[in-house]
Amino acid sequence: MTDLENMAQESKPTESISLGPTQDDVLERGPFVDGFSRKTIIGALFVAFVMMPGSIYLGLVAGQTLGSAAEWVTIILFAEVARRSFTNLKRQEVFILFYVASAIAAVTMAHLALSGGPFAGAIWNQYLVQSPQTSAISDQIPDWVVPAASSQAIRGRNLAHPDWFFSKSRGLLGPFVLCAIGYVLGRFAWFGMGYLVFRATSDLERLPFPLAPIAAEGATALAESTDREENVFRSKRSWRWNIFSIGASMGVVFGCLYVLLPVVTGLFLAKPIMLFPIPFIDFTKNVESVLPASLISLSFDIGGLLAGMILPFPLVIGLFISIMTTGVFGNPILLKLGAFRHWTPGNGLLVNQMILSFDFWMSVSIGMAAAVAVLGISNMIRTFARQIRTRGHNGRRREIELDSFGVPLRAPSKQRGDFPLWIAAGLFVFATAGFAAIAHILVPEFPVWIILIFGFIWSPLHSYISARMVGLTGGGLATPFLKETVFITSGYKGVDIWFAPIPLFDCGGMAQRFRELELTRTKFTSIFKAELLMFPIIFISSFVFWWFFWKLNQIPSDTFPFAARMWPVAARQAYLIFTANSTGNALLLQALNPKVIVGSLGVGMALYTVVQLSGLPVIFFYGLIGGLGGALHGALPLITGALLGRYYFGKKFGADRWKRYVPVLAAGFSCGMGLAGMTAVAFSLIAQCARDLPF
Repeated sequence: MTDLENMAQESKPTESISLGPTQDDVLERGPFVDGFSRKTIIGALFVAFVMMPGSIYLGLVAGQTLGSAAEWVTIILFAEVARRSFTNLKRQEVFILFYVASAIAAVTMAHLALSGGPFAGAIWNQYLVQSPQTSAISDQIPDWVVPAASSQAIRGRNLAHPDWFFSKSRGLLGPFVLCAIGYVLGRFAWFGMGYLVFRATSDLERLPFPLAPIAAEGATALAESTDREENVFRSKRSWRWNIFSIGASMGVVFGCLYVLLPVVTGLFLAKPIMLFPIPFIDFTKNVESVLPASLISLSFDIGGLLAGMILPFPLVIGLFISIMTTGVFGNPILLKLGAFRHWTPGNGLLVNQMILSFDFWMSVSIGMAAAVAVLGISNMIRTFARQIRTRGHNGRRREIELDSFGVPLRAPSKQRGDFPLWIAAGLFVFATAGFAAIAHILVPEFPVWIILIFGFIWSPLHSYISARMVGLTGGGLATPFLKETVFITSGYKGVDIWFAPIPLFDCGGMAQRFRELELTRTKFTSIFKAELLMFPIIFISSFVFWWFFWKLNQIPSDTFPFAARMWPVAARQAYLIFTANSTGNALLLQALNPKVIVGSLGVGMALYTVVQLSGLPVIFFYGLIGGLGGALHGALPLITGALLGRYYFGKKFGADRWKRYVPVLAAGFSCGMGLAGMTAVAFSLIAQCARDLPF
């Protein structure tokens, strides 16, 4: 039995329970509708000019981002306006609003809590060229990245200075021009390769994409809340809106205790009141006398609990077993075997996790990623072969399943807004070639064959691996320090290569976005229109607000305490990386053990075979892969939610009914957390502004 057949068998509902009048009104039924409208334009402007400055300020001051607040607050605001205007929002419009809000409020640099569009990178670069931590290489940072420290653009804190648009060394290829070109080419690559891996993983392999229904169900519930027709109220809102409201209430209560309370009390107390430690309680030091090098921690995140209810049960079981056997009990054994050369007692979980990853688990993850790639490619080949075998003697394809509206299910169609594969491939090739050409122009002495391998071989392969993992487990697959390792071993000594636009992409997450569009019956062309709308809005709003905040005061400074505390540390880390290819620092190279990588590849293939032969669902194997070397706090909420969902709520409400309830509940919970987070942002902004007043 193939992995697809196993997963299909596992995903079949254990019992069929009618939901009354709503049985025909489920996700993935009905005609596809264009979700782009005037409401989308207003929503984009609202997020860009209302949400973005708050997100920028909160990141600089407190190191927090709006997260899901920007998305759900925008949608709720528009839903309430629609209700009071005696109109309604289509779920397609709601989802495009969700897409636009999430894109505009996205975090640019997660480790710095920097958001606010493409010009956030310029603010970080201006600090690098002035920072004491990077003073030894500041004169080596190219002027096509950031103007020189002596430029009036830096000394006058002026983003509108011509040096940001033109560079002395590369002319028109100035920092902001490269930023704009990079944004456009990046979106081309994201859409092109994202669509290709979506077609491979969703349409061909029929992977479940377990987390995709959350956004889809949330959009549907909020859209139904604006519909005032009596029959619709009784049939649609009777369960979906009620479940969403319950989840939102849970999210508000938990968000107030988890996020709002520490933020508000931290404004007037020396130490904020924190009922639930964020992000987890670390017991690593407490147990190291019994379990040295183990990763023992506890998290109170209810979001993980709900995720455990949504993810496939065998996946969560595999993840839990893997974390327990490796991160908890396996690490002490590996320590005695000499696998962790740099481990020392007394470190916390995060430090231990970094050390253990460098010594062993990074190589293991690379080998396992190679196993996933081999399995994914062989599975895709089998899928193509199976499709060929299902053709009749007259050459016709097998019949495609249609819904009650005559629309194909999980298959390309004009109604869905599909476009030819050659266009998607062309977008990706054009973007990759553009990045490669610009990188070669900017850094001509760097081996161009490395750039081409990154763009045309590794990026498509890694995007497919990541998309397949997203389709199976809900999360992608990362390969840490790949670029750094290649740069160090390439023999190139310059600092400029670290700033070059290397075409190294992971477009796997876009596969889930297309799946969400399909679930909400939103035409794919809607997001193309949304992207065309967002490009000028993001650039204008990002420029205006970053110009204002930087002109207001130096970044970092005492006005922005989080940046003042964390940016020097981040600059020091950046200095170590930027000089790794010229100082002979072999730390990153020591993290890669070829024997461990090859051995992990073999173990992964053998483990896959054992899982198949034992009759276990193959998705259990991917759970084992995902949990290797993980910390305990990542497993406990998931396994608790999975057990509660399967053995309590599944029996109480019925397995099929509960599977439809829990994504709506999770969407509502995310919305409630977003509302609490937005309230915390408001209090923080008011307090920070009031501190500078003379009364």
